[in-house]
Amino acid sequence: MDVDVGIVAQRDNERAQDLAETLVAALEERGADAVVDEAAGQAVAATAVPVAAMADRDFVVSIGGDGTLLFVAREVGPTPILGVNLGEVGFLNAVAPEDAERVVTEVAADLDETGRVEGRQLARLRATGVDDEWALEPALNEVVVHGPRRGHGGGATIEVRVDGQTYAESHADGVLVATPTGSTAYNLSEGGPLIHPGTDVLVVTQMAADDSMPPLVVEPETELTLTVSGAETAYAISDGRNRKALDPPATVAVSLAAEPVTLVGPQANFFGGLDKLE
Repeated sequence: MDVDVGIVAQRDNERAQDLAETLVAALEERGADAVVDEAAGQAVAATAVPVAAMADRDFVVSIGGDGTLLFVAREVGPTPILGVNLGEVGFLNAVAPEDAERVVTEVAADLDETGRVEGRQLARLRATGVDDEWALEPALNEVVVHGPRRGHGGGATIEVRVDGQTYAESHADGVLVATPTGSTAYNLSEGGPLIHPGTDVLVVTQMAADDSMPPLVVEPETELTLTVSGAETAYAISDGRNRKALDPPATVAVSLAAEPVTLVGPQANFFGGLDKLE
């Protein structure tokens, strides 16, 4: 079997490490080449490489919760990902641990036979500076622009422009732009709508705005800019992790990233996942 697989186990999770070891053995028994991430390599008897080095693998298995898969997606870009769910909700990780060996080896076998792997593409967002040249790592869930901090006295004035026209301008904790994937995350906690994963749209949601407008659903190709002022500092943040300090007044453009994330294997039950939300 001429297939190269990367396996990333949730950090400090013994269950994830044990499953990674099982998958390595099953894949190598069938002639595939399997490597694990460096952290898992301390517990698993397999070749260990940085997660970013798995970008040249045929596909990567993410074992953990949605947070683990978000991390893997940031590191491997367009390389197909198969998610094994050890978390609670699992909007991105569709494979149960007890099914992981069967599903992973079946995907590898299909890839070896056909030369391709079927998957679903998930849009990502790219935040860039309009006044300065900078760009954040692509976001699978959301891009957020907010003031110095959340809460009283920590917001900023943020203007939302859609195709050059002002949609909203208010003092707010922040504004977020979410993909359908991210609609169940930060967007939902801020009162934004749920978006079915098969819908090709983005949603713009204000966060605790003084003069709020309803969340706005737009086409992915819409030109979106967020201009922040009225504060000493502000931030643009990608998926809650990568951030850029802003010097207001500053304008951030949010657009589709060039390369989506590809999920392979069985797809998660969106409505089943909703039942697990608190």
